[in-house]
Amino acid sequence: RRAAGYKRSDLILRDEARLMSLFEAHPVHLLFAGKAHPEDRYGKSVITRLVKAQRRYAGRVVFLENYDMALGRFLTRGCDVWLNNPVRPLEACGTSGMKAAMNGVLNLSILDGWWAEACEHGVNGWAIGDETAGDDEKDLAALYDTLEGSVMPAWADRARWIRMMRASIAMATKRFSSDRMVREYFETLYETDAPSRAVAAARR
Repeated sequence: RRAAGYKRSDLILRDEARLMSLFEAHPVHLLFAGKAHPEDRYGKSVITRLVKAQRRYAGRVVFLENYDMALGRFLTRGCDVWLNNPVRPLEACGTSGMKAAMNGVLNLSILDGWWAEACEHGVNGWAIGDETAGDDEKDLAALYDTLEGSVMPAWADRARWIRMMRASIAMATKRFSSDRMVREYFETLYETDAPSRAVAAARR
């Protein structure tokens, strides 16, 4: 969505040998979309690299221009895997990943933002690496290790993939919805001894 530097949208493109190996072994297509702030030179350079990658890997890498909410809706419900590889710990949340999960899309992400709470590796999606601070070289290796060792074998097993999709939907709708938020507010503020807590809070 935003071609901000910390999101590292082009990270997967930085190891050409493993990228080509992935393309040769599997029917993988990479879709990118987003916009950079007019004053963000680095963000614009990322988009330039994505456009060049589209030309270099024609038919396998696509950069979708003119990102907007309508295009975002198609992406969060029309792909198999939602890749998110920000520099940890700079991702505040990652709401697009939540929307994708609610549509049965499996997240493949750095353990940051919402995914640090939601990920059950190999059950409802996959983690890239561990919870240490972001490092481009380490995270790139972990991304490909997870793709080759976990994601692609799961994709080849249709029954397993469907189970993971269902787990993704169940997790997202149960834990990351306005229904849960309102219920939690109600239970915290109004049930059991909540009235006394609410009065105390109001007096602060």
